[in-house]
Amino acid sequence: MITLSSLISLLQAAIYFGTVIMFGSIGEILTEKTGNLNLGVPGIMYLGSIASLTGAFFYERAVETPNPIVCVIIAFLCAFLASALGGLIYSFLTITLRANQNVTGLALTIFGSGVGNFFGGSLNKLAGGVGQISVAATSNAFRANIPALASLGTFGNIFFSYGFLVYFAIIVAIVMQVFLSRTRTGLNLRAVGENPATADAAGINVTVYKYLATCIGAGICGLGGLYYVMDYTKGTWANDGTIEGLGWLALALVIFTTWKSVNAIWGAYLFGILYWMNFYMSGLTRSSQEIFKMLPYAITIIVLIITSLRRKKENQPPASLGLAYFREER
Repeated sequence: MITLSSLISLLQAAIYFGTVIMFGSIGEILTEKTGNLNLGVPGIMYLGSIASLTGAFFYERAVETPNPIVCVIIAFLCAFLASALGGLIYSFLTITLRANQNVTGLALTIFGSGVGNFFGGSLNKLAGGVGQISVAATSNAFRANIPALASLGTFGNIFFSYGFLVYFAIIVAIVMQVFLSRTRTGLNLRAVGENPATADAAGINVTVYKYLATCIGAGICGLGGLYYVMDYTKGTWANDGTIEGLGWLALALVIFTTWKSVNAIWGAYLFGILYWMNFYMSGLTRSSQEIFKMLPYAITIIVLIITSLRRKKENQPPASLGLAYFREER
């Protein structure tokens, strides 16, 4: 049985966990809407996490009294720019050089995890040893909540005891949905993902749209890595592979949401509940715990089967997803 206190803890864990994969899912949705299938989300999240940690570490080391606002700006920009650079690498290889998208994405995951763990180990050595790195000032700035709201009893404890990135992720999801469905630029972007040849013939610069969407989408994915190290692990670095697992869940969430960013809000929290539920239920065996961890992927497969059978246009992936565009063959 789950007690009330355990239920509250489960919901809080789901929100922490869900925010990480929500950023990854939103960024990948933007990328896939142009037809680019970037399986490098786990690696990009690694780049965002280590870049933010590195920037914050050297800033806090350089000044005696770190400014919280400056801490947030430095970490945020480092995470976004490093992740966008990962998206640029992917774009150059798949759009300009026409490399295979699946292979390139997997290579980017390996590259990102290698970079993250290498520099994470280096920062630990600079800080005095394994597990010694800590950017407390930056982490505290990201984790700061609104006391007046967080103190509203059980309700405030569940919904308002988090840093601003939790609410920023929800805002980004809503803005992304409006952008893709209500703006001319968003409709052009979707046209590129559905039929790049037709979009090209209509005067839409397919290459520019693909590059921008992939780089900006990667930058948003990197914010998931930023949230993980600054809020989830409180400004430390752990080489335990958790970020990679969260990146794959973010990719699964893209399918689960049927490529609608607003669905990522509740979908991410649902994934978090399913993944962490076993920790709050007594009497489970080791095999039962692993079954609970598998549930997000199992539900994604079920959703994929249902949407494939129903074949509603609005629930299908972009028609050119994963396919390279050759203008000469138009």
